[in-house]
Amino acid sequence: MSATADPDDPILDLHLGGKLEVRATVPLRDREDLARVYTPGFTRVAERIARDPAAAGRWSIRGNTVAIVTDGSAVSGLGDLGPLAALPVMEGKALLFKEFAGIDAFPLCLGTQDVDAIVDTVAHLEPTFGGIMLEDIAAPRCFEIEDRLRERLSIPVLHDDQHATAVAATAALINAAKAVGKELGELKVVVAGAGAAGTSTARLFMNIGVRRIVACDRQGALHRGRTDLTDAKRWFADRTNPDQETGPLRSVLAGADVFVGFAGRGVLAPEDLRTMADRPVVFALSNPHPEFLPHEVQDVVAILATGRSDLPNQIDCGLCYPGIFRGAFDAGVPSITEEMKVAAARAIAGLVDDRTLGRGQIVPDIFDGVAPHVAKAVAEAAVVPGSTTLP
Repeated sequence: MSATADPDDPILDLHLGGKLEVRATVPLRDREDLARVYTPGFTRVAERIARDPAAAGRWSIRGNTVAIVTDGSAVSGLGDLGPLAALPVMEGKALLFKEFAGIDAFPLCLGTQDVDAIVDTVAHLEPTFGGIMLEDIAAPRCFEIEDRLRERLSIPVLHDDQHATAVAATAALINAAKAVGKELGELKVVVAGAGAAGTSTARLFMNIGVRRIVACDRQGALHRGRTDLTDAKRWFADRTNPDQETGPLRSVLAGADVFVGFAGRGVLAPEDLRTMADRPVVFALSNPHPEFLPHEVQDVVAILATGRSDLPNQIDCGLCYPGIFRGAFDAGVPSITEEMKVAAARAIAGLVDDRTLGRGQIVPDIFDGVAPHVAKAVAEAAVVPGSTTLP
């Protein structure tokens, strides 16, 4: 079926035929070029890589490629739309990789949601790719898939929805605390949603010195006395909520300095935020429909951030993953550590100056040279796997 434009919908029209293509990086002008890049020329390179497999990173595309892998089960806040509907989202991620970090990324939308099948498929693809980014895979499968791939592969593996979200939120928290005149170690942070993004964000918050974090699910605060918790939620209960607060989200929100939402609209009303501490900060990160919109809370909160590019203070994964992978590739490391993620968060935060903070902007614009800055910080923080000191 041939693609046709849709003049009534400019967004669909922009996506006509997809957002990516493959282009040659070497000339193919005549038979001499053909002999160099095709047969017999490529056999010389193949023989070299056969003798030294590590050479593939230099003499092929492998050293600068990322596979963006999804099963379509949690597509950009829209739910289980399946692998075909996930394809334009993965194309968008690949576009950011190329434009901001010079990395060639390929969407791989898998027709299975079986954990073993996904792990085996990605593992079999390792010879082609220098890194793996997992994307839009529903919890709790995403945890097991990432853990197993990190153990099995010798290339960086990053679950974007967990770790890139956490890095962007951590950068925003560093600056938000500074903007409202509060110390990180003194903050009370309440997280609504204890899935992939919530768990990783809480972990990174703790790694920059936040001590009081209370996470909530639909049944209320996660604490050590609850017996109905999944493994991911048990992680929260064992490591957060130092005062062992109990009760519903509205109850534990009282006195909080920061609210981080991964639970969608309707989880709280704007009036509920009035119980928070002085100069409250709200990260409404559900997409595409954040917990709050600016006009709803402008008289209630000091700072509001969302994940939407059409609203101020966009806390978005795109600030992170191009630079993180670029830094990992430049450093030649086989994994992405907590130190590297903290370095990325601090690098992003550092791009916002005091004058900008004074106007309430806590994250840089993605077009302000973020990726190279993050890449440099990540490469400098790269450590040998196993030597990490962060939990």
